Amino acid sequence: MASLFLSAAHKSSGKTTLSIGLCAALNNRGLAVQPFKKGPDYIDPIWLGMAAGKPCYNLDFYVAGKQETIDDYCHRSRNADICLIEGNKGLYDGLDLDGGNSNAALAKSLQSPVILVIDVRGTMRGIAPLLIGYQVFDQAVNIAGVIANMTGGKRHESKLRAAVEEYTDIPFLGALEKTAALGLSERHLGLIPGYEDPASKQKIDTIAAAVSDNLDLQQLLQISQQAGQIEAASLPLQRNAEFNGLRIGIARDRAFGFYYPGDLEAFDQNGAQLISIDTQSDKTLPALDGLFIGGGFPERHAAELAANDSLRASIKAAIEAGLPTYAECGGLMYLSRSLSWNGENHAMVGALPANSRMHQRPQGRGYVQLAGIDDQHPWMPAAHMAKTLHAHEFHYSSLDGLPKDSRFAYEVLRGTGISQQQDGLVYRNLLASYSHQRNTLANPWVKRFLGFVKSCKYSSTSVVANAQANR
Repeated sequence: MASLFLSAAHKSSGKTTLSIGLCAALNNRGLAVQPFKKGPDYIDPIWLGMAAGKPCYNLDFYVAGKQETIDDYCHRSRNADICLIEGNKGLYDGLDLDGGNSNAALAKSLQSPVILVIDVRGTMRGIAPLLIGYQVFDQAVNIAGVIANMTGGKRHESKLRAAVEEYTDIPFLGALEKTAALGLSERHLGLIPGYEDPASKQKIDTIAAAVSDNLDLQQLLQISQQAGQIEAASLPLQRNAEFNGLRIGIARDRAFGFYYPGDLEAFDQNGAQLISIDTQSDKTLPALDGLFIGGGFPERHAAELAANDSLRASIKAAIEAGLPTYAECGGLMYLSRSLSWNGENHAMVGALPANSRMHQRPQGRGYVQLAGIDDQHPWMPAAHMAKTLHAHEFHYSSLDGLPKDSRFAYEVLRGTGISQQQDGLVYRNLLASYSHQRNTLANPWVKRFLGFVKSCKYSSTSVVANAQANR
């Protein structure tokens, strides 16, 4: 199981650019590259998946647990020639002081050699003690190579290479110069998702060419063979037909694209069919049994979403008629009455009795812990939940004007949620939250949601049709 774990000394060192370039460059060589991303993230995996030509999966001890994460990695690596794991933040950064949730801990568990990407702006000889310190801090981590990023040119690169080769035993694998051509476009919440960037393929090709020209790919492939052999402790999940015939609408367009590939695959594994909906161009809902609206950037497309008043009315009518619906973050914003940002206010679906408002700073960011509130969750009784449900949030918006008697499914033990203390707003058969879930053994939310959809026992065609007629 050949693998490379790309990490860094700190965040914003260029790991994502290098990871995208390596995925594409190795894929161009005819290798089957399986990408992974450490931690909770949607945008980096979108780019990595586009570069590798196959879905990128997240590896997260906090959300899925250590053994399930290892098993998932093994199952998804079976047909790969090489696995490429992009870390988050710095190599030794994580939730706890002991580093149990760090990139280093994940690299050790996967027995993957680590390639350090170092932002070398303002650094020359000083790269050597930095690398030595990282080696000494945890000698069980196999730091197998270093890539210098953001160099000032060939002279700068030669000085860095000389220092690394003189004072360390870590292979110097090459360098990328600081250039705008290798940059990925960013905005208020970070990178622009690849599906929104019309030049995404061209950017990936440009980065791949720079990686091929400036890094020692052959040595990187040799290093990947240092990966240890690990085995899964469980068998892969098998497809079942329990929910055959259920049609679940899913908003997938420029405004909504934050979905974990594993979660979407879980719908198929349980027999459900996902029906794509474009919230900007579709005029009405098709015949559905349930609806899933994930995260994204509705604020960037608020005018277009508002202009499609036909679909907004269709969704509201269907929810009022009892359509089982689940919405996360951006989906919650879309289902509110209105969305305000940068002095503009646009009408949204109006299924939730509140208004969404964007702020200049994050209102909730990082991992969350949720506890179920008895008899409030529409499809997951508190007794069936784990003691705490682990999820994550990242939102610049808040909800204003919620009625005091609003129903919530979760108590927030860590994080922000909707009201600092609560998350998971419940209305009829709708659950909307700022927290993003991942389908795991401890939290098989997809199967539970499908069970709820099936239990509603109504004709999806008639419900949607009646909703349209009664608009």
